[in-house]
Amino acid sequence: MTSPRIAVVGAGIGGLTCARTLQRHGRQVTVFERETSAHARRQGGMLDLHVDTGQAALRAAGLFAEFGALARPEGQELRGLDPFTGELIFHEHPTDGPGNAPEIDRGQLRGLFLESLAPGTVRWGRPAAGVTPTGDGTARLRFADGTTEEFDLVVGADGAWSRIRPALSDARPAYLGDTIVETRLDDADTRHPASARLVGNGTMVAKSGRTMLSAQRNSGGHIRVYAMLEVPRDWHVAAGVDLDDDAAVRRHLLAVFDGWHDSLLDLIRDSDGGFVNRPLHVLPVGHTWDHVPGVTLLGDAAHLMPPAGIGANLAMLDGADLAEAVVVHDGLDEAVRAYENRMLPRAAAGARACADLTAGLVADMVVSANAARRYLNERIKSAQPTG
Repeated sequence: MTSPRIAVVGAGIGGLTCARTLQRHGRQVTVFERETSAHARRQGGMLDLHVDTGQAALRAAGLFAEFGALARPEGQELRGLDPFTGELIFHEHPTDGPGNAPEIDRGQLRGLFLESLAPGTVRWGRPAAGVTPTGDGTARLRFADGTTEEFDLVVGADGAWSRIRPALSDARPAYLGDTIVETRLDDADTRHPASARLVGNGTMVAKSGRTMLSAQRNSGGHIRVYAMLEVPRDWHVAAGVDLDDDAAVRRHLLAVFDGWHDSLLDLIRDSDGGFVNRPLHVLPVGHTWDHVPGVTLLGDAAHLMPPAGIGANLAMLDGADLAEAVVVHDGLDEAVRAYENRMLPRAAAGARACADLTAGLVADMVVSANAARRYLNERIKSAQPTG
């Protein structure tokens, strides 16, 4: 039987999981990515991969052992600090139980998938402009340079501002009301030892209302710092802050966090990198679409959620589930329908759970990572069809 022509748009974690799992089963796939190379930009912080989602996807992709060699179980440590005294008020140590969710740098995980793919699978510097279903079960993928290619299936794995989503849905991400400003400390154990001790081996969180300062240990001695602000989306315009002026952004953040303990403010004062502005957006809870032959979505393109530790895990599981559906079903359209019937209910459950958990985090200062993980996974599991 001729392998269907499958295009995955987006070389993020979800799209690469789909591509790797397809290739593992002998299916052909091409991944189109707008970035010019695997190293065109930094890939973000660390991810905790859950047993029933991210780890299950790695097993489906045949990369679980390789993941284990890179993962950092100690990264599950969670430290909650009083924002004004700097005192430790909550401390969760890593566990080795059934809910164990080792951390791994997003860049390392992405690299693991990229190295596993056949040479030439990813076509870098090929931004998609959109997709047009042809009516005969196939789809025409349009590129930003005006060229087109025909495929039996186009998978939109291109994130929050997906160019593939409009073929299925009119939904657009809405601003959540919070923005994260990200920076980093480099060679932290040597150059910033006090901050390194403050953060520990995993994640440190301090909160006051909806304002939060957190830091996350990455591999290679790096620490990522996140300042979460409840602000309008264009806060920097109203504040007269040029986002390209690191000194101006630093001054503004220090003013926002005025009164917080010096040990926490040092995470901003001593940052080595520039500042990245990340307004948080979500798709409507329960976002869905009528099935269209030749096109589907996965990950943030399908179900963009608040940051609560499940988005990457679900994207990976989406990718694995879609690939395995293609393998086990006789027809491609039947496979995509089966995938969507499985993915959409769990995505809705995950989005509702994230929204509930985010509200709880605001009210409760800090929540046990293990408790949050159990809550998310139980809600998702309850939405999955049995049998």
